[in-house]
Amino acid sequence: MTNKSNLNNLTKSEEDYLKALFQLLIEESSEKVGNNQLAEYLKVSPASTNNMVKKLKAKHYVVSEKYGKLELTNEGRAIAVRLIRKHRLWETFLYNYLNFSWDEVHEVAEQLEHIKSYKLIDELDRFMDFPEKDPHGELIPTSSGEYKVIPKITLSSLKEGDVCRLVAVNDGSVNFLRFVSEIGLALSSEIKVLEVREFDKSIRIQFNETVETVTRKFADNVFVKVI
Repeated sequence: MTNKSNLNNLTKSEEDYLKALFQLLIEESSEKVGNNQLAEYLKVSPASTNNMVKKLKAKHYVVSEKYGKLELTNEGRAIAVRLIRKHRLWETFLYNYLNFSWDEVHEVAEQLEHIKSYKLIDELDRFMDFPEKDPHGELIPTSSGEYKVIPKITLSSLKEGDVCRLVAVNDGSVNFLRFVSEIGLALSSEIKVLEVREFDKSIRIQFNETVETVTRKFADNVFVKVI
């Protein structure tokens, strides 16, 4: 569990870097990533990333050898998981109780996740009867800091004739989420793969009696369960 007093000595930018580093480590299925990888992930310059890493190392949240790859300390990981927990709880609250659409909640939750109060977040969790997933299908970390990683199958990995159910989407792009909504897809939508085109790997899919052709990039960001 994170030492609560430590949260007060972190700036918003420092928290953003810790969360981004943790998410990148998860996505790369690795214990360490390079400085340039983190810079590219955050869309900032390597110099800016290097300066921030120095600050986080001084606070003992990140460790690395000179010109080596970065990894989180236990304390750094705990803070990152706590931020993700807050983000996903706020997304769930906005979606379920305040009439925000799933393409609107991400940006607002990015702001709300930096609220420091532990009690507020724990009471928010209790108020919603301890939800397990956010509006995009992602698991919400527990109050004790448990973060489960469930292997995901992308729509792009399926073959013609496969039938699946949409279980989660990448929530990092508002435009992507908006497009998902516009074509009529939602969590639990049943999808059939009609055709995988060899030329550009685009995929023709059928759902809700609708036929749509989607790009490989789209299919890489939609997670499904084969049925």
